[in-house]
Amino acid sequence: MRAHSKMMTESPWESIEPGVARRVDRNGQYDFFWSRMPDRSPALVLHLGEPVKPVQPLPKLRHVGVFYRMVEGRNSYCLSLGERTHIDLFATLCRDVVEAAEAAGDLQSALQRAVRRTMRWHHLLRGGGRGLSIEEQRGLVGELVFLRELVGEVGALSAAEAWRGPEESAKDFELPGFYVECKARRSAAHPKVRISSEAQLTEIPGARLFLRVQDVDTALDVDGMTLTQHVERTAALFEDDILAHDVWDQRLSGTGYDPGEVEENRSWHLGTVRMFEVRKGFPRLVPPLPAGVEAVEYSIRLDDCTDFRASSNLNQLLCTSRYHV
Repeated sequence: MRAHSKMMTESPWESIEPGVARRVDRNGQYDFFWSRMPDRSPALVLHLGEPVKPVQPLPKLRHVGVFYRMVEGRNSYCLSLGERTHIDLFATLCRDVVEAAEAAGDLQSALQRAVRRTMRWHHLLRGGGRGLSIEEQRGLVGELVFLRELVGEVGALSAAEAWRGPEESAKDFELPGFYVECKARRSAAHPKVRISSEAQLTEIPGARLFLRVQDVDTALDVDGMTLTQHVERTAALFEDDILAHDVWDQRLSGTGYDPGEVEENRSWHLGTVRMFEVRKGFPRLVPPLPAGVEAVEYSIRLDDCTDFRASSNLNQLLCTSRYHV
């Protein structure tokens, strides 16, 4: 058994004062330390070398700070606990992050794994482990279908980095000069889509914005691809690019997807795809909203978007946008 799996069961911050650090594992590959911040907050610190590029964005955990900081003259990835009553859970989180990072082949990959594992804790602690609702699964299928198309046009790494929906960005996909908001709906539902915020269809200066509507139906005990199979088919596109795979894994984790919570007999079937360009005159709410109004949700009737229909050919759309394939 490796030494890092034999970490202490007592609090690792016992007898550690601010400015003092104790190596997590003397035999570990990477420079992880138990430490305390100047305010005495318990912390885990990973020292990084100059060639290592910070991984962004960082997850946001309740009661836990996640940030980069200079520690002992070296840029470092830090986790610190703000609420001391959760110190046992925080210690478990930290050990899990260390174990994940120690499996990496180099320091850059170790940092990516550390951030990715922290992100998984973020989704677990906010309730991500409850499993996705049917509508959340439908939306994920729709995004995965588009992501696979995007890989074919711009490559694995660019496509993975463009998938911003799991990071709670206003737009699901973001490329230079080209933005796409994806919506998945039942083919038999009323011809409308739900817009979850006033920012979702806000135009970006110098860029084109598209609303992609995918019909996605589901049924039990019917032949077809399960959600797990959709995920696996998409994951296969990133296997040959370690950087792209790390980004993909982080984004997927951000959706709250848990293979253990997926119904094995539920299949998902793809239907019509419609693409609309969001431009002047498109039916939507446009900021600024009236004073005192916020967190707006509303629906758009697709029948009223006919004049804004665009080609569903992704290559054509990319070529006519500022983004050049």
